[in-house]
Amino acid sequence: MKDEIAGVIFDLDGVLEFQGKAYPGAVELLVSLRRRRVPIRVLSNSTLKSRRACTGKLNQKGFNVYEHEVVTASFATARYLETLNPRSCWVLLKEEGMEEFRNFRHDLNNPEYLVLGDLREDFNFQTLNKAIQLLYKGAKLIVMITETVDSSLGEMELTVGAYGKMLEDTAGIEATYIGKPNHYIFDITLETLRNIDRSQILMVGDKIGTDILGAKNASLKTALVKTGEFRESDLESPVVVPDYIFDSVRDVEKLFP
Repeated sequence: MKDEIAGVIFDLDGVLEFQGKAYPGAVELLVSLRRRRVPIRVLSNSTLKSRRACTGKLNQKGFNVYEHEVVTASFATARYLETLNPRSCWVLLKEEGMEEFRNFRHDLNNPEYLVLGDLREDFNFQTLNKAIQLLYKGAKLIVMITETVDSSLGEMELTVGAYGKMLEDTAGIEATYIGKPNHYIFDITLETLRNIDRSQILMVGDKIGTDILGAKNASLKTALVKTGEFRESDLESPVVVPDYIFDSVRDVEKLFP
């Protein structure tokens, strides 16, 4: 099986870095894979980071990553939205992630699509109430990620999926979810690796419910690393079993002797 791996997709937060710091051995691992001419992709459920910003921040930490190798949830959502050729949209998002939506027509009063990302402190009564009203009027809901809580910044906090579920349930509609473990973000990432069979691509992640589940559903090989938001209880899942389990990302190199 070792010889079959011809490409590697890395989760970002919890695998290559965590809470702003690169994991020991992560930079060196990517250098080693490039030396072996193994294609690399970085797949992040971050909505706040654009593809460009994510690439820049990784390189500031010592990684040598190119923009075309990075896929964030905001980038994937914008790509998906393009396929719909929307009349207009209201994108609820902060920071650099908004860069991905600069080519769309934005309408806060009568959007065809309501696109939900991380709005941080602006997830308030006024904003959410307006969103509900627009959904009742017929706006369609796209939610960038499914996850309801996140601790990658330190403390546990509500995140995009929690607000998405609330809007979905309250309005009695079905939203479209883009980020891991949903197939949209994997399809967009795999488009950039189209010359490699899916069975030869390895997904490295720290979360069973997003990284490993999504990769399994996409017919990829999987490696779970015991870093980031990993918990030992994750290994009790009877449904999602990784192909490999490593203590840290640096151990992935064992698959490339």
